[in-house]
Amino acid sequence: MEKYDPKTLEQRWYQSWESAGYFAPSGEGPAFSIAIPPPNVTGTLHMGHAFQHSLVDAVIRRKRMQGYNTL
Repeated sequence: MEKYDPKTLEQRWYQSWESAGYFAPSGEGPAFSIAIPPPNVTGTLHMGHAFQHSLVDAVIRRKRMQGYNTL
């Protein structure tokens, strides 16, 4: 069995997804985005970020439904 090499595997998939346009924003209106901070390893901070990301996800989805060009 071969050893898992994430660099080789993930680079191939990333290039495939990028060339297919999977990371391109969708929508026709003005651009809209929210920067998401990196995750933390502690339980307390994780719960705060999980809650915040849920709110961010809801805001992005609403903006997409309103016609914004979201990513």
